[in-house]
Amino acid sequence: MGRFIHDTSYAREKKDVIIDDRIGIDFIRKGDAITVHEVKKSRKLEKAHKYQLYYYLYYLNEIKGVPATEGILDYPASRERVTLTLTDAVKEEIAGILENIRSLVACDEPPEAEKKPYCRSCAYFEFCWV
Repeated sequence: MGRFIHDTSYAREKKDVIIDDRIGIDFIRKGDAITVHEVKKSRKLEKAHKYQLYYYLYYLNEIKGVPATEGILDYPASRERVTLTLTDAVKEEIAGILENIRSLVACDEPPEAEKKPYCRSCAYFEFCWV
């Protein structure tokens, strides 16, 4: 369903902007500023959606030097939008998260999997539970 919404929404936009084979942005609008858009099925995992978009903005700013500081989470099924701005505080938080990820990757063994209510519908279910 998510793929269908992605494919049929915002038909006039150039979609799936891949940068460095690391991130895949749904689409970018250029006007007075660069705005990164992510299209989502529902707001069910909104916190994860926000951090995904914040990371894209962080990557564009800090790694690629692109002055993109605004992003929009688009929820076409409910006709809602959430606008996010990459601030210095958010940059620090993302840098801390990335450092935490590096320390997890450096561990000899992964941490115990923690079952959550949404695990069954997660794209990574098989990595944790199969």
